[in-house]
Amino acid sequence: MNQLGKEYELGQGNSSGVEDAVDAVAVEEPLQITVDGTPVAVVMRTPGADRDLVSGFLLSEGLVDSLNQVVNIDLERQLNHAYVFLADDVVLDHHRLSRNLFSASSCGICGKASIEAIHCQAPAMDSDLVVPIEVLLALPERMREAQAGFEHTGGLHAAALFSVEGDLLVLREDVGRHNAIDKVIGAAVAGGIDLSRTLVQVSGRVSFEVMQKALVARVPVVSAISAPSSLAVDFARESGQVLVGFLRPPHFNVYAGRERVKCGT
Repeated sequence: MNQLGKEYELGQGNSSGVEDAVDAVAVEEPLQITVDGTPVAVVMRTPGADRDLVSGFLLSEGLVDSLNQVVNIDLERQLNHAYVFLADDVVLDHHRLSRNLFSASSCGICGKASIEAIHCQAPAMDSDLVVPIEVLLALPERMREAQAGFEHTGGLHAAALFSVEGDLLVLREDVGRHNAIDKVIGAAVAGGIDLSRTLVQVSGRVSFEVMQKALVARVPVVSAISAPSSLAVDFARESGQVLVGFLRPPHFNVYAGRERVKCGT
């Protein structure tokens, strides 16, 4: 087993019968996140880049405003536990924990009351970032080429951060698409990347949760090879974000921010 895939003996079949074979399956394990002694969440994730995952989770869920507020993140790999220690002058907002922060790999964190409630935490964007169509069309292939885990298992989501020129900045994979986004956010912020001038490409569908995480991180453009949900579209339009779905060259749909998707640079 490597960090992303675990091999199993199995039967592989077709119309001619079933034969013995070996297949690599994406690894899924729980990670409990505890902040200053308070259990905050259990996320079902693919091990690897756990520090990025925890950092991105803290930021995208609004538990901290900056990684400067985090003194240390202790990872106990064998126990699947992350202990977060905040600076002395930072107080964990337990009101934000009143909704049960239990995150499954398929559903993300649920229970947001409304779009307005999110905007109290992260106001709408006023971005002038223009997305060249030529850059958009190149994103799926560039992301796919960098998905080593998917190549090995066929069972991992990916999130990739690109510059507006189309340069790949950060890519992370995980069994949960929300985890992949948190890993990207955590790595990018730790690396000092200006997220306000970037695009995030995701391998699956776009939910409200995906758009919310992008807004809190101040990423103005989200694109995906699959479909968005209705709430994701409404949220993007009210948040000043560009939302592109069904990005399957040479075609794509622009659900929000159409005026900022143009030919040329």
